[in-house]
Amino acid sequence: MSFEGWVPQINDYTSLREVVDFAFDYRGNTTVVKRDGGEIVGYIFNREADAPEAFIQLFDEQGDGPFTIPYRDIATIKFTGKDPAAGNSWKAWVERKEKERALRAAASGADRLGRDPGPDGG
Repeated sequence: MSFEGWVPQINDYTSLREVVDFAFDYRGNTTVVKRDGGEIVGYIFNREADAPEAFIQLFDEQGDGPFTIPYRDIATIKFTGKDPAAGNSWKAWVERKEKERALRAAASGADRLGRDPGPDGG
């Protein structure tokens, strides 16, 4: 599952702290929408929710920064960048497991028949 494309609304069900935590774990760029209407696109690499004044830190999409933005200035965070790991890791893992399972099944069947399954599993 990826948050790519998600535009959360901060409300009673979704807190800013939760959205910041999701954005921190996100592998792509995000767009931080500030309460003054300004936006900054970049990669969030740090957040400190328990500091006397909670903040995030990010590098913008040009690589400039780090920029520090207090939580109190954030209206929401949009997950606008491409998540480079979305789907690929899970898909590769499933394919590898299915291939291993097929090889084991083929080897098991060959063993029952007293044959060598060979390097390709059968």
